[in-house]
Amino acid sequence: MTSRYKITIAYDGTRFAGFQSQPKQRTVQSVLEQALNKMSKFDEYITIFGSGRTDSGVHALGQVAHFDFPHDMPADAMLRGLNSMLPLDIEIVDCQIVPQTFHARYEAHAKRYMYRVSRSWFIDPFKRFYTGHYKYPLDIERIKQAMGDVVGTHDFSSFVASGSQTKSHVRTIYEATVREDQANNEVIFEFCGNGFLYNQVRIMVATLLEIGNKRRPVHDFLRLYGVKDRNQARETAPASGLYLKEVYYGQQAQQLEKKGHLQN
Repeated sequence: MTSRYKITIAYDGTRFAGFQSQPKQRTVQSVLEQALNKMSKFDEYITIFGSGRTDSGVHALGQVAHFDFPHDMPADAMLRGLNSMLPLDIEIVDCQIVPQTFHARYEAHAKRYMYRVSRSWFIDPFKRFYTGHYKYPLDIERIKQAMGDVVGTHDFSSFVASGSQTKSHVRTIYEATVREDQANNEVIFEFCGNGFLYNQVRIMVATLLEIGNKRRPVHDFLRLYGVKDRNQARETAPASGLYLKEVYYGQQAQQLEKKGHLQN
């Protein structure tokens, strides 16, 4: 009997060419599918369906995917079996058997991203694949003020990279926070919203860093929403600092949506 499994995946994106399968590229999807199909020994190829893509070099703490498996196997056995076959830069951190109607992408109603910025003067060799880097002065209070303009429903046309095929650039950000991690000399951004455009988080972080460095007015996001011009947002923070932290489904997503409506 075929069962549908929902898995939560953590991976170091450094050596992956993103999540989605690509010809002659090492991707998270292709590595997972290789392990699954080796386990199943089934004629029909098993395909993984992810909650969304992550780009080359982007990491995940809580990416979600689903697949159908042709043998009856308990969820904990599936977790152990997959992890025994996966390389060291990817791990299944949770596995559940879900109804056949569940879809990791279409039922994902919110996502949370984290972005880490190293504040060292020189690039730390032990962080170069896991953080962005900004050595210039930052006024964190200015950034916190600007984060208030990020929350809500806006047209993020100024914050989407070329190559995006999404027709609408309107998205709702439920939460946007910044904090200083003084022990690790980092600044940590988090964004939770109902969806994110191609490179949106990385462009927003680069803009916020410029605000913190007083190269932009505190409320420049409001102007950028109006002009809808990617060139005026300018920079894109490196992929190395970005982490897909969590994907929200069901009641959790509904609570975030309700919070977003109240704030709007």
